[in-house]
Amino acid sequence: MDIWEANLNSAALTPHSCSTTSQSRCDGDACGGTYSATRYAGVCDPDGCDFNSYRMGDATFYGPGLTVDTSKKFTVVTQFIGDPLTEIKRFYVQGGKVIPNSQSLIPNVTGNSITTPFCDAQKAAFGDNYTFKDKGGLANMGTALKAGMVLVMSVWDDHYANMLWLDSTYPTTATGPGKPRGTCAVTSGVPADVESQAPKSSVTYSNIKTGPINSTFAAGS
Repeated sequence: MDIWEANLNSAALTPHSCSTTSQSRCDGDACGGTYSATRYAGVCDPDGCDFNSYRMGDATFYGPGLTVDTSKKFTVVTQFIGDPLTEIKRFYVQGGKVIPNSQSLIPNVTGNSITTPFCDAQKAAFGDNYTFKDKGGLANMGTALKAGMVLVMSVWDDHYANMLWLDSTYPTTATGPGKPRGTCAVTSGVPADVESQAPKSSVTYSNIKTGPINSTFAAGS
């Protein structure tokens, strides 16, 4: 379950569901995913149902100097609502202020959190594959969460699509709703460039908390 991908210019809250809710094993192309010959062959959804503020029409929300100012320290809050799971909510906390996730500005797609109605509408508006729902959607994610998961955080680059699916236009020649995902050039993100030009890149994750809803951060203003 991949929840958050981010850099200074773009961020995406992206749950991925699996048709199995327990440990399983696969080999080679049968696993599906980005580097498989058959992307959708595995038991898990490779695309997810994402909320990227820029992709959802708000280019003023997340980035340096914007509503969530990524040039400064901030806290990310993710809430898993309901049993069974029905909603994943996102907040940011910065400078003593709680900042709700931005609202979708895409026609016929409403809301600022991950719900089944949001995913239904977004996939229809963008014309994307909807394997998130096919693999069990939020219900299967909730079952897997109750069984327990390991939190993993990392810094990484993308040898398949240069992270353009996060922060640029992807596919690079595509037009229409959902294709612009950030301000980066379609020529950016090449791993060889990233690794040679910024070999000492790092990120600090700190003050990590889990707990009941609204207990892990100050209410602020």
